[in-house]
Amino acid sequence: MSDLWSALCLVAILEGLFLFAAPGAWKRAAEQLHALPNERLRQVGAALLIAGLVALWLVRGG
Repeated sequence: MSDLWSALCLVAILEGLFLFAAPGAWKRAAEQLHALPNERLRQVGAALLIAGLVALWLVRGG
């Protein structure tokens, strides 16, 4: 369970870093995502999910 909390904390750190370092770029990216149709967002989300799972598997010594 502590690994899950650690991962969530790292996500918060990265999100905060992006907002702190480049708020304008983050806003533009959010606007572009908002303009995409839901189906395309699902496809992007699925691709990121799969890439993250594969990367985690590789890092964990899969």
